[in-house]
Amino acid sequence: MSHGSIARRRILQGGAALTALTISFGRVLAQAAADIPPIPLPPPIGAPERLQRLARAKALMKQHGIGSVIVESGPSLDYFTGIQWWRSERLTAVVIPAEGDPIIVTPFFERPSIAEMLEVPAEIRTWNEDEDPLKLVADFLRERKVAAAPVGLEETDRFWILDRLRQLPAVQVVSANPVVRALRMIKSPAELALMQAANDIMLASLRYAGERTKVGMTAADIDAMIAAVHHQLGSAYDGGLVLIGEASAYPHGSKQPHVVERGDIVLLDCTGTVHGYQSDISRTFVVGQPSADQRKLWDQVHRGQQIVIETARVGLPAGAVDDAVRAAYESWGFGPGYRLPGLSHRTGHGIGMEVHEPIYLVHGETTPLAPGMCFSDEPGLYIPGKFGVRLEDCWHMTATGPKFFTKPPPSIDQPFG
Repeated sequence: MSHGSIARRRILQGGAALTALTISFGRVLAQAAADIPPIPLPPPIGAPERLQRLARAKALMKQHGIGSVIVESGPSLDYFTGIQWWRSERLTAVVIPAEGDPIIVTPFFERPSIAEMLEVPAEIRTWNEDEDPLKLVADFLRERKVAAAPVGLEETDRFWILDRLRQLPAVQVVSANPVVRALRMIKSPAELALMQAANDIMLASLRYAGERTKVGMTAADIDAMIAAVHHQLGSAYDGGLVLIGEASAYPHGSKQPHVVERGDIVLLDCTGTVHGYQSDISRTFVVGQPSADQRKLWDQVHRGQQIVIETARVGLPAGAVDDAVRAAYESWGFGPGYRLPGLSHRTGHGIGMEVHEPIYLVHGETTPLAPGMCFSDEPGLYIPGKFGVRLEDCWHMTATGPKFFTKPPPSIDQPFG
């Protein structure tokens, strides 16, 4: 779903949730370990695939007239080098030239840690606290004789890097999207295998928690069960939303505490990671017997999910998928557009090393769908003051059409399949 940071999601579940989770997690974890057998996981991405990525990046750089690309700490740095590093005021980045091996720029005292993670041939150049790391970049570009060629910045690189580069003599800065985004949007078979495992574990965790949800439980009780399954099966649980009753009508929930009562809608929307690749699944169910209104809205969202898959095809502008779902919803009296009651968020987002990454299934997106692209399919419907329904499964585009990682549930009476 298009929710924000993990911290924000936790806040919206209520301040007492983390305390309750801490108290109950040991017991819940032991029960999950007894109930769920371990499963094998695919291996992480290795050096050979990262080398192929660098080779493709260089080919794209030459094609687009880019002399070098700078990628600072984050998923894209990991994508090319295997270095998993956080962002701070101290620059750690890879500089990829169109010819030859890249360099890693990092603080002097971080060199041993960076060297441990580096999986591709690259010189590590360090800077001290009283030195400018961008000077290392400029020196390297001059050495490789690409200083006069445009320098591509990865789209999430921070402004201060751009600002400092612009102060260097004769440096032209351009977007690295034709290189970095173009590569990361198309997943390899190894990446798809990791995403499949992540989604399989996520679905197992939601099923486990959902089938054990009872009257009187809090969001923290349910979340603890989800987290326990991830721990047991080897996925990193990134957290999620557990929305009970009226809170389900608001895509990012409510900070008001909620306890499950009979007849309540419960909406689970959670993310997890296997070797750096993400899952994102939502399930909505009723504790007790669904009302006629709950059943109707659930069925409409279920149909919306199918419209996504029926519409998507290679070459179609991604925004057309959102348009198709929204047209059906408007014909049923929702909206219009993004208005409520209705679907107030986009139909889906790209997913891979990040839960949300380009491109998006949103009105106006013109990028054509291509094999290897991965998305969420989550056309929820929300009625403020009452309840909402969101069903979400991820899928990837193949040459012959879209393919789900996990199968959507068949009905509100079988909300986990």
